[in-house]
Amino acid sequence: MASENADDDWAGQVEAHRQAKVQQFRESARSPLPVSMRGDSFPGLAFFDPDPAYRFVVPLHEHEEKETVTVETTADGEQTYRRWGEFRFEADGEPTTLQAYRPADGADRFWVPFRDATSGEATYGAGRYLDLEPDRDRVDGEWVVDFNHAYNPTCAYNHAYECPLVPTENWLDVAIEAGEKEFPAEPAGADH
Repeated sequence: MASENADDDWAGQVEAHRQAKVQQFRESARSPLPVSMRGDSFPGLAFFDPDPAYRFVVPLHEHEEKETVTVETTADGEQTYRRWGEFRFEADGEPTTLQAYRPADGADRFWVPFRDATSGEATYGAGRYLDLEPDRDRVDGEWVVDFNHAYNPTCAYNHAYECPLVPTENWLDVAIEAGEKEFPAEPAGADH
């Protein structure tokens, strides 16, 4: 029974996080949406139901050499990261590996971008992101890689933003049916 309550608490936290994001997109001056899509015009956000099968507590297998990686962006630009390590887990019965990157500025967090079999179908075609913070996403020395928190880059909502593209090494063959789905409206600036 205790694990059932823990699952309920976890699902409640996922839902609360999502509702806060919806409110921020609808009402905040910091929303990535243009003013014309906020308030009553806000089309909402779509999510898969929370599923604990897509929450993994795994070690980060650090690379001996933290190679610098240049990632292209949606605006033909580039951003630099360091390939820090990889997460290994089983998704949908398949052994899966995802690279974790640190910003080149040395920030103490990880960017874990991915594309999967849902990309371009149920989810944003260019892929989704996970952000991992050591003070929030570590449990007993391992990392919580929870795809229920996967989110779309800002360019999924507004083409005025420049977003880093998912490196091909993080293109997965499996379907990750968790986290945020495709934005249910045409992104702003689509007809430029």
